Amino acid sequence: MKKEVNILIAEDDLGHAALIRKNLKRSGISNSIIHFKDGQEVLDYLFCKGEPPHRKNGDSYMLLLDIRMPKVDGVEVLRQIKNHSELKKIPVIMITTTDDPREVEKCHKLGCSNYITKPVDYEKFVESIKKLGYFLMVVEVPAINGGSDH
Repeated sequence: MKKEVNILIAEDDLGHAALIRKNLKRSGISNSIIHFKDGQEVLDYLFCKGEPPHRKNGDSYMLLLDIRMPKVDGVEVLRQIKNHSELKKIPVIMITTTDDPREVEKCHKLGCSNYITKPVDYEKFVESIKKLGYFLMVVEVPAINGGSDH
């Protein structure tokens, strides 16, 4: 049986986070969705630092990561995840309001799986998230094991 992927959303805009959650559910996704309001929260969760909750060994995760966030920005979160022996297996999809080609290139070089631009157009954004939901139904995501080693 395929293990369910936990969807992590790191997004400081609560409206965007709610929109992502709602449209993933609309596309048929019933996976666990955990929301973080800044980059430090998601790093603490994944690297098992600070106060729980923390990730669980043997679970699979996918991260939807906003680039512009307080405390630690998405590019730095991506860099730390992709430099970790286990966490680098996590598919990371960058979500941002910019389509600056240099920023896109930087995220791809660091190892992001994909890149979704938050369209100013509400309908296009909703459509992107629904497509992401369909993608999540068919993709295999590896489980993450081990502690918080680098």
